[in-house]
Amino acid sequence: MRDIDCKTFQDKVDELLVRHRSILDVLSKFQESNARVNRSVVKAVTNCGCINITASKKDLPPDIDLEQMKNFMETHLQGKLCDSCKEIIEMELGNNLFYLVSLCNLLNLDLSEILKKEYGKISILGKFNLS
Repeated sequence: MRDIDCKTFQDKVDELLVRHRSILDVLSKFQESNARVNRSVVKAVTNCGCINITASKKDLPPDIDLEQMKNFMETHLQGKLCDSCKEIIEMELGNNLFYLVSLCNLLNLDLSEILKKEYGKISILGKFNLS
């Protein structure tokens, strides 16, 4: 498959979005797709077991600076997604992306411009972009 840019994807989504053209439909479908992404990750832990989550409070040294903090932080993930869970999560993320782009389309927002602005913001703020 060829590389796809944001505009091409956004145009295709606009072409295909027929049933859920209402902003209310798109907002609710976007929220539902967020929940499905979360659920698919949870099922990778609880049903399949290919990944584990081990989390606890992280005590950081008091004299640590922001640059060093990354060395002390963890993802809390152990293991690796199996092919089945990876496929499901990728599918759910794709659906989520579809509804994100649908929302952009209905609001006449350019996803590429949003990405550029966010990239610029995080590039300028660097590690201080703690949102």
